Amino acid sequence: MSTTAVPRKTPVRAAVASFFGSAVEYYDFFLFGSAAALIFPTVFFPSGDQAALVMSFATFGFAYIARPLGAIFVGHFGDRLGRRRVLLFTLLVMGLSTFAIGCLPTYEQIGWAAPILLVVCRLLQGLSASGEQAGASSLTLEHAPDRRRAFFTSWTLTGTQGGQILAALVFIPVVAMPDSIKLTWGWRIPFWLSAVVVIVAYVIRRGLHETPEFEETKAEGRIARIPLVPLLRDHWRDVLRVICCAFIAAVSTVFGNLAIAYGVVVGLDPAMTLWLVVAANLVAIGTQPMFGALADRIGRKPVFIYGAIASALLMPFYMLSMGGGNLVLTFALAVLTFSFGYAAANAVWPAFYSEMFSTRVRFSGVAIGTQFGFLMAGFAPTIVTALGGVRQGGWVVISVFTAVICLIATVSALTARETKNVPTEELGLRSEHIVRTVPVAA
Repeated sequence: MSTTAVPRKTPVRAAVASFFGSAVEYYDFFLFGSAAALIFPTVFFPSGDQAALVMSFATFGFAYIARPLGAIFVGHFGDRLGRRRVLLFTLLVMGLSTFAIGCLPTYEQIGWAAPILLVVCRLLQGLSASGEQAGASSLTLEHAPDRRRAFFTSWTLTGTQGGQILAALVFIPVVAMPDSIKLTWGWRIPFWLSAVVVIVAYVIRRGLHETPEFEETKAEGRIARIPLVPLLRDHWRDVLRVICCAFIAAVSTVFGNLAIAYGVVVGLDPAMTLWLVVAANLVAIGTQPMFGALADRIGRKPVFIYGAIASALLMPFYMLSMGGGNLVLTFALAVLTFSFGYAAANAVWPAFYSEMFSTRVRFSGVAIGTQFGFLMAGFAPTIVTALGGVRQGGWVVISVFTAVICLIATVSALTARETKNVPTEELGLRSEHIVRTVPVAA
């Protein structure tokens, strides 16, 4: 063991930094999703009909194309240079690309060049997001005490709920504006405001130290020259497992994007659909740390699997309620489906996935695995809309789609090893027992 001094663990600071960083990333990401459902079909495409909505949702999905490629790039440097440096980079890229969206000319002004520029900005958002959650999860896990890793890492995803709440609250006044204002300059304001949020998060994240686990790995000379090599050699099963488990993220895009569009079709006011998202995410800020703490007691697998099954069972009831005229019931089911169903899997996956990998490839493993899996989440709105999910009676298509992706995630999770009692320094070493017997710099 090297005697080189390493930083002490600061789990609370790491959790706070991850919370605010994720809040920024997903303020920007959810803002785009809301605009793709309610604004962009009119502003960036030649007509506001169903075809325009499909194309608008496709721009939402383009970020998920960039994310797997970005994960390889960002993961490489996260495992080579450290978690903190890469997380500062992803934060700035997301902020700049989101601000730029607010400055883009419309289809009426420059024709098809407008949606092309929108896609470019969206691809940059995808590059940024590809490393944010993987890096924040790795950083927080490596700062956390062994017996509370799931609790502390749950704050990474709880930050995404904070970002979604902020985005929805900012967007609600926009959708209430007259079309003459909303569709000209009104929709741009939330994108410009992202600059303020980025500055706050950057200041918080800049003051955080690198993780002790990474510094110790670096001091012992175990940093991989090309992390992708040992990752695919020793952890390819774990990467595949994470890809399939990560399909569960499609529940979030169904809830936060498809449900908005479907709610409008069945008669809900657009602002009301956003309030449903706010309510569900607000409660999830409280329930996700609880699910994280529960996973530290009973294990990651049972909590994750419960979240997947509950999401599949509750989604059809929530979707049906949107056209039933009973807002109290709709709000109750929104909270139940998201905050007490999906939130369980969402809270646990940062620990569940990260603990499958060793320190030397953790950033790359989680980034690559999740981003390939998140492709399903990115194109869920386009796929389901094309299948007829955003029209009268579309709740059936949405519910079946949700059930299928939850089943895939559940089956994959069942094949994973339970790691709640494995010390942090031993995580992922079962897959590396051959290569750890001699010094390796592959």
